[in-house]
Amino acid sequence: MSILPHLIKPAFLCALVLPSLPAWTAPRLELTGAIDAAIENDPWLRQSVQIQDALLEESIADGALPDPRMTIGAANLPTDTFDMGQEAMTQATVGLTQRIPRGNSRQLASARKEEMAGVHPFMRENRRAQVAETVTQLWLGVWRSEQSIRLIESNRGLFEQLEDVAAAGYTSASMGARQQDVIRASLELTRLEDRLTALHVQQASNREALAEWIGLNQAQLAVTDHVPRELLAELPSAWAETATDSLPRHPAVRATDQLIEAQSVDVDLARQSYKPEWSISAQYGYRDRAPNGEDRADLFSVGIGFDLPLFTGNRQDRKLNASAARLEAAKTERILQLRGFRAKARAAVARLQRLDERIALYEQTLLPQMEAQASAALTAYNNDDGDFAEAVRARIAELNAQVELIQMKAERAGNMANFRYLTADTSEIPTFSMTRYQD
Repeated sequence: MSILPHLIKPAFLCALVLPSLPAWTAPRLELTGAIDAAIENDPWLRQSVQIQDALLEESIADGALPDPRMTIGAANLPTDTFDMGQEAMTQATVGLTQRIPRGNSRQLASARKEEMAGVHPFMRENRRAQVAETVTQLWLGVWRSEQSIRLIESNRGLFEQLEDVAAAGYTSASMGARQQDVIRASLELTRLEDRLTALHVQQASNREALAEWIGLNQAQLAVTDHVPRELLAELPSAWAETATDSLPRHPAVRATDQLIEAQSVDVDLARQSYKPEWSISAQYGYRDRAPNGEDRADLFSVGIGFDLPLFTGNRQDRKLNASAARLEAAKTERILQLRGFRAKARAAVARLQRLDERIALYEQTLLPQMEAQASAALTAYNNDDGDFAEAVRARIAELNAQVELIQMKAERAGNMANFRYLTADTSEIPTFSMTRYQD
């Protein structure tokens, strides 16, 4: 009596239940390390600091008086002889003129640049939060593909053994194996290879995108096995409402608030155009001796000038109206910004709640049921009471459910990262403000 049938089915049983061996431990890329590296190497943050420094320097320059204007010339020069001493009114003149800008326009111009400089700390904080979310999403993409590849590769040996078992059973003709069982096992193995190829392509794409932020060497490291706990932590129901209340303290919103302050300074600047611009001038005139040798007194002149903003309808009024309209537009932009953040935050909460329900369903009910189904199909086949294809289908369904659970955990963590960005709080960063000069 042949012993091959008695050896094949136990081998099939071992193939289905044999756990995969742990992989060799290598250096891993942690999410916090990736985020820190991305923020540290982000050139945008350095550019923002440079722009802020430039605005602060310009604020000092805009608050200073204009440079005085010097004039040198000859006055009342006779055209017949061009002799400086011929006529008593002929002078060699040196003059200085100092312009004084309208009202408090210097202080306001300086204040505007400082307000614009005050935008950048919030913009940098918003950028850090954006980088953290972006790198988290990319890291999760790598984690998702790595975990799926590892799971499928741990089952590839199983399907290879299934193909061998089906072929051996078909050759021995003693287990009821059919040619279609051999073809089915080979087909499932081919599908598995195709799935691995697609996952490797996805993994390579995610790594290249991540390399833009942290460098190619770090991006090539395998990520840690587990998603950070805070991204999978349960979201309390009360936290959603509390977090949305913090939206006015979001760095992007506070940057908009700072821009509104700068725009309000523009309105004050437009009001200064109704005031006259002054100038003070002084001139010294040197006179040569008279033809008879008599000394002539030198002359000194001083004067004050100013313009008269009398016809304001087409210039001052229009500029003030335009500045006021821009200020209202900036306030409307803030309203739209808050509305968008609030809607996105609530949508993220809804997705988190539904994903939590699905993950709990998979972990507590669906996966145990599929495992039981696969075990039952294996037992039936082992007792010559089941179908080979049914045992394979049960195992494939279990594998697909495990991969789907990995996808849902990555999606859940990504939504949590998005929610954390939307509810970022910058209350510790003070808002820049200064005294306004409107009179």
